[in-house]
Amino acid sequence: MKFSEVIGQQDVQERLVQMVREDRLPHAIMLCGPNGSGKMALAVAFACYLLGKSDNPDNPEKPESPMLAKLEHPDLHFTYPTIKLPSMSTDHKPVSDDFAREWHELIMQGPYFTLDQWLNAIGAENQQAIITAGESDELVRKLSLKSSQGGYKVSIIWLPERMNIECANKLLKLIEEPPTQTVFLMVCEEPDKLLETIRSRVQRIDTKKIDNDIVRQALIDRRGISEDAAQRISRLANGSWLKALEALQAGTENEQFLDLFIMLMRLAYQRKVRDLRKWSETMAGFGREKQKRFLQFFLRMLRENFMYNFQQEELIYMTQEEEDFAKNFARFINEANILQLYDLANLAIRDIGQNANAKIVFFDFALRIIVLLIQK
Repeated sequence: MKFSEVIGQQDVQERLVQMVREDRLPHAIMLCGPNGSGKMALAVAFACYLLGKSDNPDNPEKPESPMLAKLEHPDLHFTYPTIKLPSMSTDHKPVSDDFAREWHELIMQGPYFTLDQWLNAIGAENQQAIITAGESDELVRKLSLKSSQGGYKVSIIWLPERMNIECANKLLKLIEEPPTQTVFLMVCEEPDKLLETIRSRVQRIDTKKIDNDIVRQALIDRRGISEDAAQRISRLANGSWLKALEALQAGTENEQFLDLFIMLMRLAYQRKVRDLRKWSETMAGFGREKQKRFLQFFLRMLRENFMYNFQQEELIYMTQEEEDFAKNFARFINEANILQLYDLANLAIRDIGQNANAKIVFFDFALRIIVLLIQK
């Protein structure tokens, strides 16, 4: 993969290449930033640059090696969250290699994907994927081997915040005393969840939201859509290529979430407790990651409906369907309840993340909304 395949983030690309040129490349880099900004794309492109200099600006015509084009280079190692399958023995600690085929299929479709797409690929259902201590043992083994090509060895760790504590402590030791010519590239969504000792030993590089004009042009060039459609989608995407891709797909998850949001608000306003219990049972039937994504969608709808009351078009980021509902509903999200609603949703996100009973969480969530909607 080449840097030219990364959407935007030109300043980060130049910074990474400059560190190599000036011979001051740290052994551990952590790429942080909003979802959809292209952190994984940057990590993969930089890994290919290190392993093959295939996108060297000094030699832009040099072709990419087949091994790198297929992401099958022996000195490129991927680490990612996994689950324990029923077929695994009780003492087996799942490692990335257990799911190497699924990972390769997903990443070869493109380096822009969500955790949910990965969970679906491995059949995670209701399980929460983690990086186990077995993974750190595997990394020690792999990285202790001599580079097959005589150059760098690159370890890309996707979502290191999902390491359990045993794995994190073992990885810390590996980062403190890295094998020769080894570079760790961490792609992190929630850096605050990482051990402070790990954060202090990596060089953090933050990515920003992608400029709307860059998203718009990428939609035209890569997806072949019209200028008008690209303009609308890029604004809705708000700096996330993942959201732009979602908007292109018919029948997206967001449409389902909008229906659930509308149903919740209508039932709460009408105080239909029996129907709200059925709604909560529907929500409980989803996997925990999907439940958390709905609650994030709920938070976005709160923000958009609150801002809709100010009638400032440049501050509103909604689809036409979302705006159609907001025309009559937005007035119910106001200064009297917006903060309490936000706190309520964040509390539900925390409880779901801690494996609380989803039926109880969502029924309580729905009942509390009844009270908050009537506040003036």
